Amino acid sequence: MKTLDLFDSKKVLSFEIFPPRQPGSVNMIYDTVEQLTELDPDFISVTFGAVGQGTRSKTVEIASKIKNHYGIESVAHLPSINLSKTEALNLIREFEEQGIKNILALRGDINPNIAPKNEFNYASDLVSFIKEHGDFNIIGACYPEGHIESDSIVKDILYLKRKVDAGTDHLITQLFFDNDYFYSFQEHAAIAGINVPIQAGIMPVVNKRQIERMVSLCGVKLPKKFLAMMQRYEDNPEAMKEAGIAYAVDQIVDLITQGVDGIHLYTMNKPDIAHRIYHAINKLLVI
Repeated sequence: MKTLDLFDSKKVLSFEIFPPRQPGSVNMIYDTVEQLTELDPDFISVTFGAVGQGTRSKTVEIASKIKNHYGIESVAHLPSINLSKTEALNLIREFEEQGIKNILALRGDINPNIAPKNEFNYASDLVSFIKEHGDFNIIGACYPEGHIESDSIVKDILYLKRKVDAGTDHLITQLFFDNDYFYSFQEHAAIAGINVPIQAGIMPVVNKRQIERMVSLCGVKLPKKFLAMMQRYEDNPEAMKEAGIAYAVDQIVDLITQGVDGIHLYTMNKPDIAHRIYHAINKLLVI
């Protein structure tokens, strides 16, 4: 099934996981997958290893098993900045062979230690390439606060429109902690003529180190309410975990109340946290 079709009848709930960095940890990721499938998500997305063919092949393997063994629709991430067109085509063919119909098409983060191939300069280039070489549902990333490399939100929206016009079927946002950024982004997207479903990406933050990393990588802004929570509980790991889950639930309840198309939960491979959030909000998803 193509994930676009899910939005016709319900608010979509999906999870994101990442392949293990150590080969010996593969059993742990399948334990995570089994626990997540208990929640019957609409799909599970699998991130793509930044370096090393081993992590790339694990993305294909895990996405395939989610779909073909567990019976849950899967989405395979495909960042293109370090891929040649030949490599990208080979991966697309692997997805086809495994019955994977959904691809999250990304430019990918620039790694200063890896020279980019410069065959896909923008995500829109990859979207067009995928459309030319297969019948896939293509998902794109979007940034409620603007991409960290973008000069302005206006320019960011223009690039997003180009990506949608190239064939992107639905969008998932980068994480954010202030819902007002999301609502403002929705308005800008609508004005630009972007009319595909937009899922809100939510990450429950359960420790200080996690949020410091996210701020450095994504440039996400932290509202006063969130900062107060961190300052109050950063030295108490259990309290910080509880507060982080509560904050995420509060965000999701507000988003659903305001009519969001769906929620994409960045699980960080922590199924227990996903379970907590799911049981707090699942009754709201059917209304």
